[in-house]
Amino acid sequence: MQLTNYLLFRDTAEAAFTFYAQCLRGKITTMMRFGEAPGCEQMPAETRGLLIHVRLEIGNQVLMASDCPPDRPYDGIKGCAVSIQVDTKAEGERIFNALKEGGTVQMPYEKTFWAARFGMLVDKFGVPWMVNCEKDQ
Repeated sequence: MQLTNYLLFRDTAEAAFTFYAQCLRGKITTMMRFGEAPGCEQMPAETRGLLIHVRLEIGNQVLMASDCPPDRPYDGIKGCAVSIQVDTKAEGERIFNALKEGGTVQMPYEKTFWAARFGMLVDKFGVPWMVNCEKDQ
């Protein structure tokens, strides 16, 4: 079994995942648009360019998402966070600094009583992140 985070965006999934691929040094392996789905002729033209599915691979981990269709309610990403566990403080600092570009730091990346380094932020796309390094390397 594998648990995978699946994020929903309002019209920004492509921009977000392009940003995440750079920040996390991952590779987008799937990017499908609503306009590629069966029955897409019935969709409004402005919806067809949005992402119905995107998959980002980071090592042996996966992050996936889609755009929420305009006819469905969307209230942002709330009550959860994407948590990243890193092996070195330097790797965590690099990722934290990359993700915070244009976002809001909620807790600086620093030593805590449970970890060598930990930090929390909300990125420029509204996604909450936690970066954690347990090892003092």
